[in-house]
Amino acid sequence: MLNADQLLARLYALRKDYADDPEDETYQALHHAFMFVSYNMAAFKEYVKKEAEKADK
Repeated sequence: MLNADQLLARLYALRKDYADDPEDETYQALHHAFMFVSYNMAAFKEYVKKEAEKADK
């Protein structure tokens, strides 16, 4: 499983794929998800850690 930083980087890369049309709904969804996660990184890291622990069981 990817760690929180890797997941955020993947969201960023996906967002860039759609950046040529800022009105596109996919771009807007990715942009807002990226911004929300990046502003709440501590909580996201905790979430990813717990999910990774669940997957390991």
